[in-house]
Amino acid sequence: MTTQYWLVKSEPEAYAYSDLLRDGRTAWTGVRNYAARLHLRAMRPKDRVLFYESVTTKAVVGVAEVTKGEFPDATAPADEGWIAVELKAVAPLPRPVALAAIKAEPALQKIALLRQSRLSVMPLAKAEFDRLVKLGGG
Repeated sequence: MTTQYWLVKSEPEAYAYSDLLRDGRTAWTGVRNYAARLHLRAMRPKDRVLFYESVTTKAVVGVAEVTKGEFPDATAPADEGWIAVELKAVAPLPRPVALAAIKAEPALQKIALLRQSRLSVMPLAKAEFDRLVKLGGG
């Protein structure tokens, strides 16, 4: 199966990339948006994920990997159908890629982060993923 690429967003006060580094892995729970749920459902083990810290940091700060595909989200009532995936930390980016830098990069003008900024899980094209990693010094 072909590797897919994603971006997940979290408020650093709720769960920062440093928390993922400390924990090693985490269940990506609490997603309550139907479009984001469709993206979670499409995630597969070994897919690559960029971690974006929203609100205060407003930057892509690290790389993660999907280690387990969809399973019921333990933070939601079972009858509501919300799901989670498991992510593991891969590595922080040497330099955070700020939202302003993303907006200024011509190759990134079509990414969902700029078009659907409230979406917490979104797909990336491989070229977009690679460009963001390069901007971050990776």
